[in-house]
Amino acid sequence: MSPHPPHHEPDAPRDLVGIGIGPFNLSLAALAQPLTALDAVFYEQRPAFDWHPGLLIEGATVQVPFLADLVTLADPASDWTFLNYLKARERLFPFYFAERFHIQRAEYDAYCRWVAENLPGLHFRHQVDAVRFNPERDVFEVDFTQLDSDGEAEALGRTYTKNIVLGIGTEPYVPEPLKPLVEAPGVPVIHAADYLDHRRSLLAAEHVTVVGSGQSGAEVFLDLLRHRPAGREQLHWLGRTEAFAPMEYSKLGLEHFTPDYTRYFHALSESVRDRLGTTQWQLHRGIGADTIAAIHDELYRRTLHGGWPDAVLTPGVRVRTAGRIATTKVELHLEHIQQGSRSRLTTDAVVLATGYRERPLDRILAGLDPYLRRDSRERPRVDEQFRLALDPSVSGADCHVYVQNAERHTHGVGAPDLGLAAWRSATILNTVTGKDAYPLPARTAFTSFGLEQRPQIPPARTAPALTPLVEGR
Repeated sequence: MSPHPPHHEPDAPRDLVGIGIGPFNLSLAALAQPLTALDAVFYEQRPAFDWHPGLLIEGATVQVPFLADLVTLADPASDWTFLNYLKARERLFPFYFAERFHIQRAEYDAYCRWVAENLPGLHFRHQVDAVRFNPERDVFEVDFTQLDSDGEAEALGRTYTKNIVLGIGTEPYVPEPLKPLVEAPGVPVIHAADYLDHRRSLLAAEHVTVVGSGQSGAEVFLDLLRHRPAGREQLHWLGRTEAFAPMEYSKLGLEHFTPDYTRYFHALSESVRDRLGTTQWQLHRGIGADTIAAIHDELYRRTLHGGWPDAVLTPGVRVRTAGRIATTKVELHLEHIQQGSRSRLTTDAVVLATGYRERPLDRILAGLDPYLRRDSRERPRVDEQFRLALDPSVSGADCHVYVQNAERHTHGVGAPDLGLAAWRSATILNTVTGKDAYPLPARTAFTSFGLEQRPQIPPARTAPALTPLVEGR
């Protein structure tokens, strides 16, 4: 591993401050670490790295290949690759014989924690409170609170920087009709993000309903199904989509998650981008084919001795309203979208696999609001290099704010995809340093997404000539 960066003078502006340490800013930190001339630091209010701990269900896999780690697709020779993690843990040969292209979610989390524990420049228990632009010094001011082991304020601090990278991640989304139930104490309605914390009580509940037809909903339903008695499963699975549909996973379909498509999408008009955002749900909200097969296999297994499992799977349904019955039950008012019919469902527990939404940037960027440039729907504008569009008085001073996984409206479905993490991090670092710190490919897809430009055909690369061995040397 490379040595730690040199000592930093407190009032000297840093080159880069990362806010949030999830997988995307962890990728940026890992790729920034070998760039010894770059002064970078990262802040996170949590005490340590963790990645969706409530969904680390046994056997659940990451939906991208292991090559989509933090760094490989930008620098396969990095110290921070998944393969190097395996080598450090003396697990390389077992992984080789396991022949797994898609690793378990718990293993991806363990890999990221290994990187976070060994990478310099990461400051956990540091809550960023405000970001401002100082026009006298042409720098950003970042105020933070250092937290103690109980999460209480321990000390205040401030750092200065020319560049900020926001990687504050997403937060669980709860539909409006169900918010009162989730917020009420003692009511058995939880988001899938907290599934493992409540798994024991959910397995003990007489009847459980899972709402949400994506991968998380499928994994929760499958885990509950596997651990409830045959013939007495008492499970309901509801989803708004017209079918429990598989994720688009064809090889050409996956090219929507390439830099080529990201650039194409960014160049489209705002109205076209917004329309595409509502039609491409199967690219990122479908269910892995293996998970669908496992659910069907488990249901079929339960018919071997006659009878059918007590499980109801209904797509095309939305929850209109919901309320409590007594203190231990919930009543869901349902509407079938195609039939237009309505019904009520009484259940003892509800798991909301209703996805995540980008965390609003408004709180963290309140001090920069006068400088922000927004689109017709008041969303921040983001340029091709992942920089927020700011007033020229800020950007002209070479001060920029970059975003990670907050740009789906401008960069498309690949924004939250782990497979584009290393490429986006490398793009940001190349832009910050003004150098080709990480040379990136000119072309990444066989598909040509538009007519305006002919696809670039990279020149064939010839292998370096070998020096012939001379007899007698």
